[in-house]
Amino acid sequence: VNAADLTDEVGVIEIGPGIGALTEFIARKAKKVVAYEIDPRLIPILAETLAPYDNVKVIHQDILKADVASMIEEEFKDVKEIAVVANLPYYITTPILMGLIEKKLPIDRYVTMMQKEVAQRLTASPGSSDYGLLTVISSLYAKTERLFNVSPGSFYPVPKVTSSVIKMFPHTSPPVEVKDIENMKKIAEAAFAQRRKMLCVALSSATDKHDKAEITEKISYIGLSPDIRGERLSLMDFAR
Repeated sequence: VNAADLTDEVGVIEIGPGIGALTEFIARKAKKVVAYEIDPRLIPILAETLAPYDNVKVIHQDILKADVASMIEEEFKDVKEIAVVANLPYYITTPILMGLIEKKLPIDRYVTMMQKEVAQRLTASPGSSDYGLLTVISSLYAKTERLFNVSPGSFYPVPKVTSSVIKMFPHTSPPVEVKDIENMKKIAEAAFAQRRKMLCVALSSATDKHDKAEITEKISYIGLSPDIRGERLSLMDFAR
């Protein structure tokens, strides 16, 4: 909550509030909180837990199916900033985050807890074992920082994984200029589908429009070694 820099001018979206443990702390600092909870069993518990806070609204809905843009227009008319603050459900962390970020909603920052391995992938550097498609695509939309880890012993019941808290800042303007973002994503996807193979081999395997020789020529043209692997390319390299 401290990392989210909340004030009485900030509206917060929470995903998966559970029994409201985090929600209470958010509500004390933010102007308004809208929490999405999919489990019907938790709705009456949340109603009781959050009864003292008149600035909290719980929506019983799957965040992956929710019209968040319309909710923001309706609920956050009188806030200056919007933040997502949440302990994300670990099994759908990536679809939730990427689903929100790719929609380019008017959200100023995300402070979320997730499995440590996912946080490592979001913040990895080219060439590292954690660097992959998620790193490239997420960096296209936002800058991500890892803040701290949370040990299994901090939870009950104790999970088998370590957690991490990250902070994401959506880009106000694209970090790279490309004519076709979707095509760039396909190139990155093909590169990481066979990450141990040379980029020219991985890309030629993914298309029948261009042969290996033509792709190799293009790779050299943008100043990269013909035998480079896709896992070593930065976001700028993929854009080029």
